[in-house]
Amino acid sequence: MPFVFNFFMDQKKSNNLAYIGFGMLTPVYIMALDKLPKRNTGAVVHQVSEYVYDDAAIIACNLRQWNVPTAMIGTSVGDDLLGRHVADTLKKMGVQGRVRFTKKYKTPLEVNVSDRKGARTYFWQRSEEILSTLDTADLSLIKKSKLLYVDWYDGDAHILRAMKEAHRRHVPVFLNFEHGHNHPELLKKYAGLVTICQAVTDAAQIGKKQAMLSVARKLFNSGIKTAIITMASQGCMVVHGEEIIRVHAPKVKAVDGSGAGATFSSGYIYGYLHGWSLEDSVRFAIAAASLKVTHSGLKMHPLQEIAALARTLRVDHMVYRGDQFHTMRKLFRLPQSGPLVDNALVSGGRKLAEKFLPKKKIERRKIKRSLVE
Repeated sequence: MPFVFNFFMDQKKSNNLAYIGFGMLTPVYIMALDKLPKRNTGAVVHQVSEYVYDDAAIIACNLRQWNVPTAMIGTSVGDDLLGRHVADTLKKMGVQGRVRFTKKYKTPLEVNVSDRKGARTYFWQRSEEILSTLDTADLSLIKKSKLLYVDWYDGDAHILRAMKEAHRRHVPVFLNFEHGHNHPELLKKYAGLVTICQAVTDAAQIGKKQAMLSVARKLFNSGIKTAIITMASQGCMVVHGEEIIRVHAPKVKAVDGSGAGATFSSGYIYGYLHGWSLEDSVRFAIAAASLKVTHSGLKMHPLQEIAALARTLRVDHMVYRGDQFHTMRKLFRLPQSGPLVDNALVSGGRKLAEKFLPKKKIERRKIKRSLVE
């Protein structure tokens, strides 16, 4: 199959639903500024952008920008201007699914404040009353999809219903588990229902290689088929069977870290839905998230541009045998085959990607913060 057809989905030929998100629906205002102000002071906001949150909806909208058919099963929104705005935005993006309205509460709102160091401070409205509306949502779209995404932040009792329905329909489940793996009872409950699990080393997403390996071992030994561990500037590690891929994040000039974690998920899911290799999917995910933080808002970079950066990333290969991780070799170039190898489209996008990478002198004297949440 020619690379162009494999890499770029032809929207006219892609009528089948590929991704479905299950979770919170809320409008968000993202404000970018230089530095968070001290208490009882203020700061100048350089840019304000709007989007639809949370992660399940972000991913649905991100994938639509890459012409992937998506849908959302979400919480009810208020029968008000903000609620109508959410419904209109999803419709405009081409995200399938019915948005439900209620008069019981106003549409919840989220505000994110990002500084130039990549730090993000958020304010959100999440109540049990809002999340409980997931329990009455129609799940019929799941049977038509190729992947269901759920987020543990939306509540154990609420997401399990959707996960069990996907399991019954033989639909793979992608769980954003964050640091929920620290709760053994939850890990045991989810393991049999989850195909892909994305987690972090701890709540602050900081640590070193051993912390990443520890979480990977915990998830893999629980029975999860594919374990993804993201860890700040250390990049990420993905474990699938005996195969382990460690991709190092590039240094970029951060402007807005909002949605970087969901953009990583979007990139990985894009590769997964296209049948890419584990390495190609992880490379693409890291590159997409890294480029996302270079601008405010959640407009995705073109596929060629992401692929151009992806092929430059440093990758370590390991194997997992006898409950131990063993380093095989380190690769500093892309394999000779696969959807991210050099070609005319990638070459054309390489120059576009390079403008987001800082000068070498800056790289040596500055350490950037998190690129992937």
